[in-house]
Amino acid sequence: MATKTFDPVYFKETTRSQWQNTAKAWNDWGGLLSTWLGPATERMLDMAGVKTGSAVLDVAAGAGDQTLNAARRTGPTGRILATDLSPALLEFAEANARAAGHAHIETEVCDGEELDRLDAESFDSVISRVGMIYFPDQVKALRAMRHCLIPGGRVAVISYSTAAKNGFFSKPVSIIRERAQLPAPLPGQPGPFSLGTVEVMRETLAAAGFRDVEAELMDAPVLLDSADECLRFEKESFGALHQMLAGLEPEARESVWADVAAALEEFESDGRFVGPCELVIGAGVK
Repeated sequence: MATKTFDPVYFKETTRSQWQNTAKAWNDWGGLLSTWLGPATERMLDMAGVKTGSAVLDVAAGAGDQTLNAARRTGPTGRILATDLSPALLEFAEANARAAGHAHIETEVCDGEELDRLDAESFDSVISRVGMIYFPDQVKALRAMRHCLIPGGRVAVISYSTAAKNGFFSKPVSIIRERAQLPAPLPGQPGPFSLGTVEVMRETLAAAGFRDVEAELMDAPVLLDSADECLRFEKESFGALHQMLAGLEPEARESVWADVAAALEEFESDGRFVGPCELVIGAGVK
């Protein structure tokens, strides 16, 4: 039998489809995302050098929660371009920007690996919050970000650290993979923990040509009222999990979700859910 190889084109097509389907749910959980990822987002903006008047490119911006953070920092004299592969997500980003009164935010549907179609040296800072995990060629994506930066401009990105430090997500993934009898990820296939250590993050940034590279870890626990609420969050808005379950019949899927629910209860105590999550934040200079 021929060995299967990873198909980046198909991967991007399915990723775009899953986000088109879950865009509303992802936006609806925006309050949680802001609370959960807020401190890491502020640190990312610090490391990217975002300040009053900055021109900022937000890659894989989603519904634009972190885009709003950047816009508040730059003020109306700044310029923000939010890009994403999913038009549905960017529709929410546009609506959220209008509601917040940030006229200096624009959006554009764009593959994160194809940013070199944008004007060269046109941004002071590039940011990407948990977007790198969806890029089949992470070095290519970072090189495209570098293309967009002015000399001396800064990039900063956030990713998950290791599976062991992110049980709120890794346990459901492990259960679904086992129950759906999915093969191990193919060589070259991106994933949530593909930039999981400071060493890997630094090496990837350096490979893309950035200098003065740095990376650090940050705890970012998912704080909710119960394991059931976390299950609802993941079930409604984590399109990747639904993609993994696609080959199962509806009854079998519900059985898997029940197993996920039981596993998440491990992180519930004293009337609160504390989902383990650790992020790695990396930055570099053009």
